[in-house]
Amino acid sequence: MTIQSIIHVSFIVRDTTRSLAFYHDVLGLAVDPERPELGFPGAWLALGQQQQIHLLELPNPDPVLGRPEHGGRDRHTAFLVDDLEALASRLEAAGVAVSRSRSGRAALFCRDPDGNVLEFIQRPEDCV
Repeated sequence: MTIQSIIHVSFIVRDTTRSLAFYHDVLGLAVDPERPELGFPGAWLALGQQQQIHLLELPNPDPVLGRPEHGGRDRHTAFLVDDLEALASRLEAAGVAVSRSRSGRAALFCRDPDGNVLEFIQRPEDCV
């Protein structure tokens, strides 16, 4: 048995519409219309080759306050991007706070409207 890839990651959100303003409007992810009725609001967002982010509008059992200031010291999900600086500009223009990786690699962290941490990494060979 070998784990081959991640199919989706789920984030608990307070308000799906507010979260879509971040994930769809700022990050540019397409909403997958195939999400079935699950008995609670939410959305599925396409990431590419059969990968998704699932937004679950449910009560959050985790503390939102008191999380580490730097996203690299909090639980987070990392995504590969082809142009980190363009993404950083887009996030900053939308008023999203960004912090750079402390490891020295081409990576940045931000939080979604519900405090979920996202890391974005650009491979060294993609950097200009």
